[in-house]
Amino acid sequence: MRLRRLLLGSAVAVVLAGTLNVVPVSAGSTPQEPSGQSLRALGARHGLYIGTAVDMAALDDANDPQYRQLVASQFNTVTAENVMKWESLEPTRGNYNWGPADKLVEFAKKNNQKVRGHVLVWQNQLPAWLTEGVANGTITTAQLRDLLRKHITTVVKRYKGKIWQWDVVNEAATDPWDSPPEIHLKGFWAQHLGAGYIADAFRWARAADPSALLFYNDYNLEAFGDKGPGDKTYFVYKMVKQLRQSGVPIDGVGSQGHLGTQYGNYDAFQVKEALDAFSDLGLATAFTEVDVRSQMTAGVQAGDSNEINPRLQASAANFSVLMQACLANRHCLSYTVWGFTDKHSWVPGWFTNPPEGLATLYDENYQPKRAYNSIKADLIFSGPPYVQPRIPQNPKR
Repeated sequence: MRLRRLLLGSAVAVVLAGTLNVVPVSAGSTPQEPSGQSLRALGARHGLYIGTAVDMAALDDANDPQYRQLVASQFNTVTAENVMKWESLEPTRGNYNWGPADKLVEFAKKNNQKVRGHVLVWQNQLPAWLTEGVANGTITTAQLRDLLRKHITTVVKRYKGKIWQWDVVNEAATDPWDSPPEIHLKGFWAQHLGAGYIADAFRWARAADPSALLFYNDYNLEAFGDKGPGDKTYFVYKMVKQLRQSGVPIDGVGSQGHLGTQYGNYDAFQVKEALDAFSDLGLATAFTEVDVRSQMTAGVQAGDSNEINPRLQASAANFSVLMQACLANRHCLSYTVWGFTDKHSWVPGWFTNPPEGLATLYDENYQPKRAYNSIKADLIFSGPPYVQPRIPQNPKR
């Protein structure tokens, strides 16, 4: 996702400060009480990595040290929000800008964090020289395929041994509200190279790094629908099943987890069913871009707690549903939020009609919200040592 910023109005921030009624977690603190431990520490009890997408401009901002501190202290896996996308890495043909991506990899190494590579093949955020070359005919179909192979090979080899999971192909499937409504492959790569580009991409990535986990990543994969032609989750399930049967080296499916409080959404049982279906194919799963946005009505923007409170509670419930389902599936390796603070969220800049926001675990002042404490409670109370078998009681005589 492309990062765009829009801060909440001061009235909302003031009301949130009172509404949240929680104490911020200090970076580097290690209190004995489990509720004071970091997300990464609590996730480690389950072998589950808790991650965030990272805005490199915010990470490098000397005037905003709390962003950097929280990335380091709360999370043990990081994803490049934008700096590993093709337009960022190769803005002009043959000239690579590795600096920001290298910085993130070094930051992760310093803080004992794993890195999710995002993304090798996507129809968005492509360099202009590539798309314009195809459009004007100076790049042929054969050359385009070779350029894609070269891009994947160059990027994956540069970070060989440093990337835990690669999002190899991202958002290749349509949505049921597209035309036609039957789910199908979409976008630049399917249009110009056909469906075979997906298998090629995974094979090229595997050849470049035999040790990285290779993922297909998409949104609206949280649960199955009716398993008909308009069911995106079922379409992706059938696609990755066929890839596996064809010997394509795909290791996992990433469910982005972009939710909104205005929708009905799902319960943990429905989400677990989808995760189980993918893991039954021999695939790992992960939540890769979790956020839960809300509509910024006039009342919310005016600071009306009667409108803000229900949205915070619904957001917490949705974050929690995904966490519970992930904990219930032993093949769910990581739970990554797409940015952790409203101060640096892509949502307000993207969803403008109607305006939406309030999508992350922390408000714009780095105060943790109910959503933060909800997923922390999920991690704490999912078995020993904090939850033990019941002690039977006998009648007193």
